[in-house]
Amino acid sequence: MIGKEIRIERIMDRNTGRSVIVPMDHGFSMGQIDGLLDMTKTISDVSDGGANAIVLHKGMVKRGHRRKGRDIGLIVHLSGSTSLNPDPNDKVLVCTVEEAIALGADAVSIHINLGAPNESKMLESGAKVVRDCNRWGMPLLVMIYPRGKGIDAFSPQAIGHCVRVAEELGADLIKTNYPGDPEAFRRITRACSVPVFIAGGEKSGDLETLRIIQDSVGAGGAGVCVGRNAFQREDTRAFVRALCRVVHDDVKPNEALGQH
Repeated sequence: MIGKEIRIERIMDRNTGRSVIVPMDHGFSMGQIDGLLDMTKTISDVSDGGANAIVLHKGMVKRGHRRKGRDIGLIVHLSGSTSLNPDPNDKVLVCTVEEAIALGADAVSIHINLGAPNESKMLESGAKVVRDCNRWGMPLLVMIYPRGKGIDAFSPQAIGHCVRVAEELGADLIKTNYPGDPEAFRRITRACSVPVFIAGGEKSGDLETLRIIQDSVGAGGAGVCVGRNAFQREDTRAFVRALCRVVHDDVKPNEALGQH
């Protein structure tokens, strides 16, 4: 499907086959958090740092279009829920593929939580989005996690199940948790026919974050979808630049950070 192929090259490096994607959809679920107060500045910092793409909700696209500086791929997020909901894991569609096309998106993304009470509705909504993406030639990033009562969110078996569900649903790109073990992640990526990215999660140390990303890429990962671990840094631009060096150039984390 040529439309998808062309658009995917706007959000992934065609030479490395990898990507650094920075989601900035957290404001919808968490409110006015640090790092996302001045969206235009943050997007500029992320772009200047070399990231391949950002993820925004439809209402923030205008603030992300800066009319100057380095360009960056745009992924419009279609799912939403808030931390004020009795069940924050209940994601519903708040945008359509057609709306994303009108906004100039290079791809769209949805969020699915396996094991959550409303898993079936999320899967049903996801299937509708897949049909629309295939009709319009729009790449789909499926953010999918094991989340529910009694579920280990970092279990290799649960993560592998998430990846398989997303692949069978029709995802073009998949984002999920990193199980913490390169060999376990290698088994997951080898069994999947589409690129798998790891989530960044809550903010951790610079070196620790880059080492995890290095391990995941070495185990067959396609890169990273990292939000708070990027835009909440003291120097977002410098950290994203280091992140890109690890993902695209296979530079060691300490060297990417200018450490010896």
